[in-house]
Amino acid sequence: MSAKLSVNLNAIAMLRNRRDLPWPSVTGIGAIALEAGASGLTVHPRPDQRHIRFSDVPAIRALIDDRFAGCEFNIEGYPTDDFLALCIANEPEQVTLVPDDPSQPTSDHGWDFLVHGAMLADVVARLKDRGIRVSLFCDPDAGPDMIARARETGADRIELYTGPYGGCFDDPIEGQRQLNMLASTAGFARSAGLGVNAGHDLTVDNLPALAKAIPDLKEVSIGHNLTADALIFGMAETVRRFVRALEVK
Repeated sequence: MSAKLSVNLNAIAMLRNRRDLPWPSVTGIGAIALEAGASGLTVHPRPDQRHIRFSDVPAIRALIDDRFAGCEFNIEGYPTDDFLALCIANEPEQVTLVPDDPSQPTSDHGWDFLVHGAMLADVVARLKDRGIRVSLFCDPDAGPDMIARARETGADRIELYTGPYGGCFDDPIEGQRQLNMLASTAGFARSAGLGVNAGHDLTVDNLPALAKAIPDLKEVSIGHNLTADALIFGMAETVRRFVRALEVK
């Protein structure tokens, strides 16, 4: 089975927030993506609400519940009390915990599970008590000891940070090295009983190799390049292109 595509709506929200106007509509674009074949929607609400607003979260929850049964809502973020309250109130199918500083423009590293394992275990337990699947953002070069600590938190999955891989669009040799690293880390996760998601700077061009290298990849969350492609092809056709890129032959 091919990995599922979750469309990250942050870039859509950032464009909307340039004006005090309701367009582009985050829920409207999300609906187009789901109608075109995406399996879910992702948001990363940050404390300053510079893209996704807290008010967007219940609206997206309602969209999925009312019109797209079987699709999933994934909320990413650093586990502050406010973030966890937002998640619990809106019951996403998945929460992806990331070690972001609030000032970061985007996620750029995974958790140090050796340092933060105890804290994450408490958060994971709190979310799983509400029936929410939990994924932990993970560096692409995490070794077996680090993955073992990730498993000890009680999380269901890791999300591999694929930024370095995506950054090799003009360097195929380094790209292959990064891909091998991701496949190795995915193997450690598989052996530990963790599912594997992936996200960051994934494109129609680099997805097929990733999906082939990690044949049991569960989900990819994609926003930046998908939104950029949507400016050229439209959101519906862009989603179809990404879904096809995940269908490993």
